[in-house]
Amino acid sequence: MAENDMISEVNKGGFKEAVCIDAMRIYDTCSAKDCLEDLRVILPVSQTDAVNQATGVRLRKASVLTVYLDLQPVPFDRGFYSVDMTFFFEVELELFGPLQTGVTTVTGLCVFSKKVILFGSEGSVKMFASDKCPDMPDDGCLRNMPKATVQVAEPIALSARLCDQPFMGCDTGCRIPECICQRFGEEFACGPQQRSVLVTLGVFTIVQIVRNVQMLIPAYDFCMPEKECATNTDNPCDLFRRIEFPTDQFFPPDAGNCGCHE
Repeated sequence: MAENDMISEVNKGGFKEAVCIDAMRIYDTCSAKDCLEDLRVILPVSQTDAVNQATGVRLRKASVLTVYLDLQPVPFDRGFYSVDMTFFFEVELELFGPLQTGVTTVTGLCVFSKKVILFGSEGSVKMFASDKCPDMPDDGCLRNMPKATVQVAEPIALSARLCDQPFMGCDTGCRIPECICQRFGEEFACGPQQRSVLVTLGVFTIVQIVRNVQMLIPAYDFCMPEKECATNTDNPCDLFRRIEFPTDQFFPPDAGNCGCHE
């Protein structure tokens, strides 16, 4: 029925033709606004003494290093999948010590896990392609499973506090990836700790389940570039002179002109 409607539109001159494309369709999605309270900061070995001697702490900033996702069918609920996500955050802290030591900046790791259940439909076929491992027909990349994606905004650094309750080991409920360990350049402190730092982060996420499908869509024409590539051979000063003066950098707009809205 949809194809007949498109053909009718073509005949009317609405668009050029109806074409079939292979695309990733979003089957289900959800957004979340999570306040992650009292996440423990895992610190490199060389920075634990600074924490033990600190009298105060301030959370300067936080960023997302990576997110690990695991997608599994939900038993007895056909078409639904659980998406297990493990977030790895890098946090930068300022530790305040006695007057003679001043402020020390340290960087640590926070780990947070959550699960959502979304609809991803069903598919009982296997997909094979010329660029996919032909010698491994049972490889997971060839199964007609949906795909989970997560989009994460940069975390909002809300607060940090020192905790005198000792923690035993580095049990985060998951393995810390080797690439993250290498980023910090040394071992994490995994023995009994005299004092720890707990932080609170605000995180916004969008989780989606997408599936590869064939879709019929209207096509107007091929996408041709509208501008010509130009090789820049100008004198650097001539190029600089064409840049507009950054007035807003010197005179930031006030509240009435910033375009903000509730």
